[in-house]
Amino acid sequence: MEGTHAAPPTGSVPDPKPAPPPAAPPPSSRRLLGMRVDATSYAETSELVLRLAEAGAGGMVCVATVHMVMEAFDDPRYQRAVNAANRVTPDGVPLVWALRALGIPEAERVYGPTLLPEVCARAAERGIAVGFYGGRPEVLDALVERLITRHPRLRVGFAASPPFRALEPHEERETLEAIRASGTQILFVGLGCPKQERWMAAHREALPCVMLGVGAAFDFNAGAKRQAPAWIQAAGLEWLFRLACEPRRLWHRYLWHNPRFVARFAGQLWRDARSRTPGRSQ
Repeated sequence: MEGTHAAPPTGSVPDPKPAPPPAAPPPSSRRLLGMRVDATSYAETSELVLRLAEAGAGGMVCVATVHMVMEAFDDPRYQRAVNAANRVTPDGVPLVWALRALGIPEAERVYGPTLLPEVCARAAERGIAVGFYGGRPEVLDALVERLITRHPRLRVGFAASPPFRALEPHEERETLEAIRASGTQILFVGLGCPKQERWMAAHREALPCVMLGVGAAFDFNAGAKRQAPAWIQAAGLEWLFRLACEPRRLWHRYLWHNPRFVARFAGQLWRDARSRTPGRSQ
């Protein structure tokens, strides 16, 4: 496996997971075309992640975009995996607008590239070990170097860049063993949507760490890709900026999924409005 930095795997069978700590009241949430999105915040999501990490109870956090909503709309099994996550944050500004349209005016963006350093800063303060899985080897090296420079007390137990192909069964086993042996308590997964959510769902019972699927956050925080200016992000046009930067890779994602989301979500709003009309049967 490329770019792996971890303690050697032990091959031991993990101990049964402890019960998760008592949960705080969950944030409000809505279903967008069937997929749950939570009206959470950076502070609430970060604290949940650290609480699960300290308990060794595992878990899974997704950062949701229009792309993810439409992948979930097209694939019920994928939708069930995302809906079973501990948190699904509104990473994309259009999803914030959607939550507000569905009656949560206080909804705010919880963006993966910002959530990653936020969690790392808190983990460094509390001595919680983090790990990284995904991205190119040079991106991963730059990411870890930048984070440790910013947070010298940050404990990085694991960093691995898997090949751009399906792993063989023995490679998958070695990866899971290496993650467990490293003592990683929070694992950031940067395999891209929908691969990272499927990977986390497939392995959440086998790993004691809490996993966060953060998409392109590795590239942005490593300085390997440009982020859209703040005003473009606030206008909900980050997708257009990214499309202009990587048209060959991203054209299908945005030009296929975005119009479908607008049309389908408009239909959801219309049906919701009709169901609330006085005198209509529920």
